[in-house]
Formats: sequence, structure tokens, C-alpha cells
Amino acid sequence: MTASYDDIATVLQGYIDQNHEFLSWLGTTVEDVSGGRMCMAIPYDEKLTNTRPSRANGSDRRPDIHGGVAATLVDTVGGLVFHTTFEKPLEAGSATINLNVNYLRPATGDLKATATIVRAGSSVGVSEVTVESTTPDGETREVATGQGSYRLFRPE
Repeated sequence: MTASYDDIATVLQGYIDQNHEFLSWLGTTVEDVSGGRMCMAIPYDEKLTNTRPSRANGSDRRPDIHGGVAATLVDTVGGLVFHTTFEKPLEAGSATINLNVNYLRPATGDLKATATIVRAGSSVGVSEVTVESTTPDGETREVATGQGSYRLFRPE
């Protein structure tokens, strides 16, 4: 590999911040990159939640993050994790072929997704992703799992 994992993380974060308005708007950050593994996060923000609960009925529960935010994180980190296996990771790419997300419980805090590679073939790869969220009492819990298959574009 011609680039270090720190280089990959720096380039990906710069791309998100400067060129990817949706991921930037979500507040997406690259947390960790290593061989065959990548973590990305999105901080809790009320703009990302479902309909706010009515305060009139006595509920003071924090609104849950919309499931599409977790799915976006699964898809993004699930495809980008393959860059850790490419000979030229900063020149490579991936495109989603299939995505499956299983929601386990509501997400009520910051989201952190960890992707691992199941298989990286010559043109198709499969990854698994676990999404965790912090609860109002500060506990970290799994809120979603996902698996994706991706078309891999390796530079020549």
C-alpha cells in the first residue's frame, strides 16, 4: 500500500468536508482507519431526528435519530472500508450493489459505525457494519447492523 492509514483518514475527511455536502451537513467524521477496518461517526443533532415527542403529554424523552441517518453511515463506511485494502487507496473507488440494514433499537445519541471486510474480491467486496449510539444515561448500545456488497474500482 502506498498510503498510510492516517493518510487515508485525512484524505477521506478532507473530501467529506470540502466536496460531499450531504455527509458534511450530517457532521460525518472519519474516526479510525486500519487494515480491513474503518470507523466513522455522526453526532446527535435534533435536525436528524424523527418527529419530536409531544411535551404536552408529559414526555421529556429525547427524540430518536431517523433510521436513514444510520443507513447512510452503514452504506458510507461499508464502501469506504475497502480503501484499506487497495494498492493505491487514494485513487480507488467503490459503488453500492446491495445494502441491508437491521434496526435493533432507537438511536438517541451520537452514532458510531464500525465496518469490517468480509471479502474483498477483484471486483466485488462485502462488508459488515455495526452502528452504536449513546443512550441518555451515557451507555453505548448497538442500534443497527448492516451488510453491503460493493463494486470495487481498483486503479490500474
